[in-house]
Amino acid sequence: MQKLSPFEVNEICDELGENYPKSIEPVHGGDIHSAWQIEFSNRKFFLKKNIRNKKFLEFEKYSLQNLRNYINQEHLVVPEVIAYKNIKNIEILVVEWIDMHNFDQKKLGKGLGEMHLKSAESCPKMFGSPVEGFIGTTDQRKGWEDNWIDCFLNLRIIPQLLMLNSTILDKKIINKVIEKIKSELLNHKPINALVHGDLWSGNAGMDKSGKGIIFDPASWWADNEVDIAMTKLFGGFSKNFYEEYHRIFPKKDGFEKRIIIYNFYHILNHANMFGGVYLKEVKDYVKAILNM
Repeated sequence: MQKLSPFEVNEICDELGENYPKSIEPVHGGDIHSAWQIEFSNRKFFLKKNIRNKKFLEFEKYSLQNLRNYINQEHLVVPEVIAYKNIKNIEILVVEWIDMHNFDQKKLGKGLGEMHLKSAESCPKMFGSPVEGFIGTTDQRKGWEDNWIDCFLNLRIIPQLLMLNSTILDKKIINKVIEKIKSELLNHKPINALVHGDLWSGNAGMDKSGKGIIFDPASWWADNEVDIAMTKLFGGFSKNFYEEYHRIFPKKDGFEKRIIIYNFYHILNHANMFGGVYLKEVKDYVKAILNM
């Protein structure tokens, strides 16, 4: 766990217009950044610190602010960005503190559906992102494509495949997988929405009123189904979450196959970040895609 230096704390206090904090308590759980709850006399915040060379927290700030433009605050909460500082190439991000509670996930499902719908209704013309981003610690390419298949392959799948150790998949298999993905998505009509981009159960929850919360995004403009696909990758989302979401976006033909295709991106990313069991999972996903 990194520490906050007195200089960094003073810089944060100056930015927030606060005196020295009452308490600074470490928050454990993440493996990319260090985090704390920082409490002043009448308010508290969630603070993250990154000492890597890449601007992870600047991208998180951008994603949070962008997502907040499309939420219905009666059902969904995206933490408000309070401050961002880059101090001698050390990033610090301060967002509002939200207490997490155990409630049913109805508002989480409904709020996510409303966010996807409102962003889709803004009539985005292209798929992709205007800024370089990250998925975990891996680069997530910027760029735009007017075709969803080109976007998903050129900006997401192919960069991950190029990073993969060449002994895992040979070029012939890679080409077959790419062609199969193209053929499976060819007749699908995606809904272009602003997605969270890294929506597993560790990046979502509920507040004390039962509203859904989503955080730690890796957002981009994509088929809305990519968020729903990832919710199924590591579990943790309930039946009523999906019921509420699918009231807004009913399932389309081929949905179950696209779950596998879209989650292939995340399995590739985990294989590139962590190796180990995920390398076998890459091969399992390849087999599943080729057998569709």
